[in-house]
Amino acid sequence: MKQATLAALLILFSVGGILLVNSAFIVDETELVVITQFGQPVDRPLTEPGLHWKSPFVQEIHKFDKRILNWDGFPSEVPTRDKKFIWVDTTGRWKITDPLLFLQTMRNERNAQSRLDDIIDGITRNNITRHSLVAVVRSSNDILTAKDQGEDAFSDSELENIDIGREEITREILEEAKKVVKEYGIELIDLRIKRINYIESVQRKVFDRMISERNRAAEQLRSEGFGIRAEVEGQKEKELARITSEAYEAAQKLKGKADADATKIYGDAYSQDPAFYSFVRTLEAYPKTLKSSRLVLTTDNEFMKYLKQAEARPQA
Repeated sequence: MKQATLAALLILFSVGGILLVNSAFIVDETELVVITQFGQPVDRPLTEPGLHWKSPFVQEIHKFDKRILNWDGFPSEVPTRDKKFIWVDTTGRWKITDPLLFLQTMRNERNAQSRLDDIIDGITRNNITRHSLVAVVRSSNDILTAKDQGEDAFSDSELENIDIGREEITREILEEAKKVVKEYGIELIDLRIKRINYIESVQRKVFDRMISERNRAAEQLRSEGFGIRAEVEGQKEKELARITSEAYEAAQKLKGKADADATKIYGDAYSQDPAFYSFVRTLEAYPKTLKSSRLVLTTDNEFMKYLKQAEARPQA
């Protein structure tokens, strides 16, 4: 009897444990949960983390990731409006905003990724075929900017201007795709054209065009640089002439003042003792004159008087 009771208790506890395990479940903070009963949703989706309960065996839980998810498309060959074929590779970010609608339409994330491939690829193709190659590649009419030098953006008027560029085209694709994926309980957060590759024939033309555009831009900048250099050199020459003129004027004034001072000193010396001054100046002139010149003078020349006086002086 005791053994039968013990066995019944064990069976009861086992059944209770099984029921408990099948009734309790935990919702993670990164998850969205929808509970269905015989394929039909029960109550509202669970979005808050914590311990929750369900009816065992008859109710089923469906968990979805509530975080922002990544989508990467496959590169596809797309013709532009001007009949040039390019490979376009896109990427995006999305999340589930209505888990119940998502369950009813997509069932799981794998199906959603596949559906996003079809939707975004089709919308991307339709938008790119409405625009020229240059509009898909460029985002503006500016070739290069010189903001670091505080100058305005450089724009070459010979280039093909665009009314809408790559950024605007990408925004158009995003807004159009958002409206479509909303029907599946999905929000498309962002979309980018990750890479554009050209087929070989287009690639050569694009590279030649890029080289030509950059050469024209470089030539214009080089011409502006030459103009600035000529202006700086002209300013330099003007400033150099001004400095030289002022220096020459100052030098002449100094020389004039020095000559005046020297003349005054000579005059003062002469007035103190004219005979001695004449004697000293004559002696200073002898070595300079007689060393480098051949003079033919008469014996009574004034220049020779001191020599004649020295000759006439009696020897000791």
